[in-house]
Amino acid sequence: MAEREFSQSGKGGGGMKRRENVVRLKRFRAEELKRRNVTLEIMSAEVKRKLTDLEDAVAREKQRANESDIGRLAFPSFLRAMDVRRENLKATLKDIDRERAQAIVELEKAGEELRALELAAEQELRRAAETQLRRSRLRLDELALSRQLRKQALRQI
Repeated sequence: MAEREFSQSGKGGGGMKRRENVVRLKRFRAEELKRRNVTLEIMSAEVKRKLTDLEDAVAREKQRANESDIGRLAFPSFLRAMDVRRENLKATLKDIDRERAQAIVELEKAGEELRALELAAEQELRRAAETQLRRSRLRLDELALSRQLRKQALRQI
């Protein structure tokens, strides 16, 4: 594809521009995935903190329940509600972890694609510079040959 873009644009300017746009797009995608991964990490930490707070709340309420008859009667329903909350938090944490794993895979893939495109762009620039250098050398060789031929022609006169 790079060769086709290079040849279609004459000197390769249009292909280079397209490649730069694709590289920029891939770089943006990789950065977006990094931000998403950080956000998911924050969300995971927050859910874990809520689970810890929930466990602490259950322990406090158990302590209070033992101090009164009403507390002992109300504690089982409180405990059932907290168990439901705990299970919901665990399910949320599981979903976040699954999404994080997927985001990590996507980030690795995007990083590989970006590195491949950047490498291809570097190689294309190197080839373009080498081509320009070759053209310059050829032009200098032509000038030197032309000058030499003129000198020889002047000597023969």
